[in-house]
Amino acid sequence: MAQQVQGVIARAKGAPVEMATITVPDPGPGEAVVKIQACGVCHTDLHYREGGINDEFPFLLGHEAAGVVESVGDGVSEVAPGDFVILNWRAVCGQCRACKRGRPQYCFDTHNAKQRMTLADGTELSPALGIGAFAEKTLVAAGQCTKVDPAASPAAAGLLGCGVMAGLGAAINTGNVGRGDSVAVIGCGGVGNASVVGARLAGAAKIIAVDIDDKKLATARELGATHTVNSRSTDPVEAVRQLTSGFGADVVIDAVGRPETYEQAFYARDLAGTVVLVGVPTPEMKLELPLLDVFGRGGALKSSWYGDCLPSRDFPMLVDLYLQGRLDLDAFVTETIALDDVEKAFERMHHGDVLRSVVVF
Repeated sequence: MAQQVQGVIARAKGAPVEMATITVPDPGPGEAVVKIQACGVCHTDLHYREGGINDEFPFLLGHEAAGVVESVGDGVSEVAPGDFVILNWRAVCGQCRACKRGRPQYCFDTHNAKQRMTLADGTELSPALGIGAFAEKTLVAAGQCTKVDPAASPAAAGLLGCGVMAGLGAAINTGNVGRGDSVAVIGCGGVGNASVVGARLAGAAKIIAVDIDDKKLATARELGATHTVNSRSTDPVEAVRQLTSGFGADVVIDAVGRPETYEQAFYARDLAGTVVLVGVPTPEMKLELPLLDVFGRGGALKSSWYGDCLPSRDFPMLVDLYLQGRLDLDAFVTETIALDDVEKAFERMHHGDVLRSVVVF
């Protein structure tokens, strides 16, 4: 029987979000209903509200979440009612050319629940990243549920569902940071600081955090950065080179996603070094680089999709590291808030006051 719950929706472009009654249908084949315990407030949700993703309003926002499976539909075997899960937006298909080549982290045909959640009047909702977790309960594809150790704090574990995983994965998976490497991270918000943590976990010898905000740089140092550069007052390319014996870093991660920061990343890397773009650009942005420099500097220019993660592989492993005290996910939880505080959390995010506000149910 369908249930009615409270959730946060974006009804129109640029309009403040609002609380609404959401109708959640019973799970169909391959689907699951999850009772949400915590959901982070991510920049992507703000992009949805501002019409930066698409115009399929109204949106049911929220996607960086953890909770407990309440019920499942026919044919579901990967999770069962009572399982503690992190939600992901990459439910791999197992059949596309990437999956068949043994690279499911690049699955080209990920899927979501086939049924739609609705408003009380029957208006269909578009769930953010196919999840819609700013709600007491949500309907997802069962493959979007990754079972992890229930001893983990939902507020911390849920952050692996998007931003923290994107940053960790940019360093560990996409950048292939190794022991003794030098790494520079441009942009030290939630994703960038997660890249700092990922570089530390991978054994980087030198981790250079770059930002225009001294508060964010201080947090980066607390999380493992060995050096910091305020690029408002210092040329970051020259600063990174000076800190790496004049050569540049082995891996430079652009967690901002602007042409200016990408160019900085490109020239701040060593010859044959790697640039990883994990910050998300907007459609109108263009990049211009001398092609001879692209050729002459060698190395690799990579984009990191969701930290190139495979949730079934990475989430349980990272939760284990968290429970062992080797990965401080709690450090990313700046504050816990109620569901009706999401709009205020967007304002704090805009001013750079938080790594993550997390809705706790």
